[in-house]
Amino acid sequence: MIPLELIDKAPLPAGGELKLMRRGEDHMIFFRGNELMSSRLRGSEEALAILAWERLRGRASPHILIGGLGMGFTLRAAQAVLPRGAEIVVAELVPQILDWARGPLSHLFGDCLDDPRVSIRIGDVGDLVATSRGGHDAILLDVDNGPDALIHPDNNALYGERGLRAARDALTPGGILGIWSAFPDKGFVSRLQHVGFAVEEIKVRATGGRKGAHHLIWLAARP
Repeated sequence: MIPLELIDKAPLPAGGELKLMRRGEDHMIFFRGNELMSSRLRGSEEALAILAWERLRGRASPHILIGGLGMGFTLRAAQAVLPRGAEIVVAELVPQILDWARGPLSHLFGDCLDDPRVSIRIGDVGDLVATSRGGHDAILLDVDNGPDALIHPDNNALYGERGLRAARDALTPGGILGIWSAFPDKGFVSRLQHVGFAVEEIKVRATGGRKGAHHLIWLAARP
């Protein structure tokens, strides 16, 4: 069996650290012994961008906010489907993730960070959401394994009623809040509906194919 190799570590602001690992050609990011993402599994992260855009087609200059750079799967999928007039802002809490994107994960990112439509903001996506008023056509969040599986404890504010109201107010009319999750959460769906979102819950394969584990994507539309 090919051994698991540690490539680098990245400290988190609230404690703990992310570990970038490699096994053969596959790269993985771990937190507290749990695999958060893998270069083998990208289908559901790509679907987050694709499904959101399917509900926004016709907007010539959409403004998209992505929470979490990760391995760039959601970003690259957004770049592939969005028009030339789009603006894509990626908020990443951990600066070293950007270093990985330009270093040991550069084979995954290619030249996508040089796209003139893309800007990277180092900081908490919640802060960008809270200071935005009706400016985003879509907010796509892939910063945890789900509302009940937090990587950073402050992210809990994103999923409570106050955070969801801020996200609603940060969207244009008809805008989409898209949230990726590894697990179902009926209580979270109820919170989305309570603050006024129309919610779709979509099961997608982690692999992007017909086999493998399912992940969930919630698409919450502002009326």
